[in-house]
Amino acid sequence: MRPGVKLLLTTTMFWAMPALAQQAPTALSGNPAVATPAKWPAAKSQGLIDAQTEKKVSDLLAQMSVEEKVGQMIQADIASIKPEDLRRYPLGSILAGGNSPPLAGDDRAGQAEWVATARAFRAIAQEQRPGHVPIPLMFGVDAVHGNNNVIGATIFPHNVALGAANDPALIRRIGAATAAETAAAGIDWAFGPTLAVPQDDRWGRTYEGYSEDPAIVRRYAGEMIRGLQGEPNTTDRIQKGKVAASAKHFLADGGTFNGIDQGDARVSEAELIKTHNAGYPGAVNAGTLTVMSSFSSWNGAKMHGNKSLLTGVLKDRMGFQGFIVGDWNGHGQIPGCTNTDCAATFNAGLDMAMAPDSWKGLYDSTLAHVRDGSLPMARVDDAVRRILRVKAKMGLFAAERPFEGKPGVLGAPEHRAVAREAVAKSLVLLKNNGVLPVKASARVLVAGPGADSMMLQTGGWTLSWQGDGNGNELFPNGETIFSGIRKAVEAGGGTATYSPDGNFTAQPDVAIVVFGEQPYAEMRGDVRTLEFQPGDKQALALLKRYKDAGVPVVSVFLSGRPLWVNPELNASDAFVAAWLPGSEGAGVADVLIGNAAGKARRDFTGRLSYSWPKTAAQFNLNKGKPGYNPLFPLGYGLSYAKPGKVAKLSEVSGIDPSMANTSTFFAKGAAPAPFSLATDSRITRRPVDGPQTQEGALQLTWPSGPATLRIGGGNLDLVRESNADLSLQISYKLDRAATGSAKLLMEGGTNTGAIDATSLFTGQTGTWRTANIALKCYQTNGVDLTKVTAPFVVQASGPLTVSIADIRIVSAPATAMCPGAK
Repeated sequence: MRPGVKLLLTTTMFWAMPALAQQAPTALSGNPAVATPAKWPAAKSQGLIDAQTEKKVSDLLAQMSVEEKVGQMIQADIASIKPEDLRRYPLGSILAGGNSPPLAGDDRAGQAEWVATARAFRAIAQEQRPGHVPIPLMFGVDAVHGNNNVIGATIFPHNVALGAANDPALIRRIGAATAAETAAAGIDWAFGPTLAVPQDDRWGRTYEGYSEDPAIVRRYAGEMIRGLQGEPNTTDRIQKGKVAASAKHFLADGGTFNGIDQGDARVSEAELIKTHNAGYPGAVNAGTLTVMSSFSSWNGAKMHGNKSLLTGVLKDRMGFQGFIVGDWNGHGQIPGCTNTDCAATFNAGLDMAMAPDSWKGLYDSTLAHVRDGSLPMARVDDAVRRILRVKAKMGLFAAERPFEGKPGVLGAPEHRAVAREAVAKSLVLLKNNGVLPVKASARVLVAGPGADSMMLQTGGWTLSWQGDGNGNELFPNGETIFSGIRKAVEAGGGTATYSPDGNFTAQPDVAIVVFGEQPYAEMRGDVRTLEFQPGDKQALALLKRYKDAGVPVVSVFLSGRPLWVNPELNASDAFVAAWLPGSEGAGVADVLIGNAAGKARRDFTGRLSYSWPKTAAQFNLNKGKPGYNPLFPLGYGLSYAKPGKVAKLSEVSGIDPSMANTSTFFAKGAAPAPFSLATDSRITRRPVDGPQTQEGALQLTWPSGPATLRIGGGNLDLVRESNADLSLQISYKLDRAATGSAKLLMEGGTNTGAIDATSLFTGQTGTWRTANIALKCYQTNGVDLTKVTAPFVVQASGPLTVSIADIRIVSAPATAMCPGAK
């Protein structure tokens, strides 16, 4: 979990996978989770150590109490700490997770609210008071494709797109623009770049990686670091619109078994070095000030506790002189540790623990470990020295911050121009049967859910953690793909019409259909197959409608990874992989729309940095690996200068579509496969209209006496979802309130963990309502969440009549509850 205070609907619950989906572990010998540093490439931090800085740090260390030293090693999330708490707990850092709002309380806030929050925390940290050494805080955010937390910021294409651009110099310019817009919001630390080398595209963070090819990641790593931080010897960085970078996630987050987020990379040390360490030597040599440890494990050993990697490899062999920060309560996943107690992570080499909501307990326990000697003072001094060194190198001890609050920086025209260029360079043309470029003098119909949606084109990690719920009005400095197309077409004398439902009256010359994945981030983004829209072919139906009407079709596909889209490719005259292009939709029009005569204004230069699957079962599709047989190989991409045709493709996915559903238990009046709904014979059921869909709900009537409703199927492991504060969401309507008791249960293991839910089934009738039951409620009541076979069970003593429209796993931080809890 990256910083994201609360979490959203997830598709990460993995059941037993069929043989074709299994990634065979590499044969290993000896201790497979202990690295041999001498085998690793050498590197050396640049520009971090000098005599003046080290003297300043030594002087501070000599003045600091052990309490203040321990405080420097702990980071809290702003949703769980107030500025005044710093007087009792002298922490060294704060962060704003993906859903964490500034102090004003709006997580979709603008520059002023973020600046005010940063200043409020800094003011307390740097107070002059007895027994306190004023030391500035570091304020970190996931600025992973621009300063994506702040309204008005330029949102750049996600890394999956930037890899296709294959332009290291562009990466540095993006880093510089991101740094300026981050510093202008009062923030001094960006949690990026992600240097993962994704090997299984089912992983929900695939779009955060530049490529499956370690060579591309290697070329990009240092460039993004230099863009964010400036050259290694830059002084007073924050004053110059630079921020600290954090190369992440060390190590092999992109190599987990079956692509499971926070999973286990079952690879040899040689593979760990060759593939997954590709970007880190360059990042260290470029002077990265921080490195973030990964949630994941290497051959069963959690990275947060792997001393051979954190200390032996990263600090000793690769000469990293900045500090290592943890990920969101990642230390609590080490065996023997909890979120509030983990000396082992610091002893392994972690310097700052990200303890978003556990900071108070972790501070107290860490202080106790120092006092009893289980955490040596020498290790504490080393960690704090590294942290203070970085703060000094950032210029945080100086009072002046000329970029902070500076108007005109967020969404600056020059930054938007870089983003637009990045969009154009990242587009990959997969198919073109002569329909592109589109004449600007043509009658153009634009359709599809992504055509006029900033939410779909920006994706996850945008204004919120998962990137959903974002209307176009939240992007005052952005432009949708349709808007960009309309301007380009109208400039050439043509017309461009947007049709939300895809209908038209006058026959267009061409239809441009923009569609793709809904926004997601880690956990929610994990999938079990690579089929696009399994079992729900709305986009395909739209393409076929135009095809049948004789309208040439251009598909613009928005996605965070390559997906199996053979049916959509067959139904398209041209197909463009546009990835997640960010806020500058006009970059798409720059390449697709020609001049009035149809001559290209700009050619396609993007090339696949991920191999494109031939079937939905090609999960581990990486050039140079056994069985490599893609539809489009790494490096593929057509252009106007060098066209090529695509023959009709097989539309057999090679996988059962029901495999993809692991989070929706009831929708559209039925339990979707592989789940099924069953009731006692005494319960009657009939279809009724849902809140938005005709016959989209099911009405169930309990007679007098107890009866049970059960939705089951498969074997779910919901532990990570519980740790991430996810909820079971029920959309329902009481038609007749319960007169007896009602209980919610989850079946699996030995304890069903009944929750008294009577309050949910009493009260007002006749109106649709939503209840969000925290998964932790079930866990607290004894449910073994590793073995859930029936995620939704209601036992009630009637009479009771209830209509159910939807049941699924979501994030609902503001409304999550435990019914019946005292």
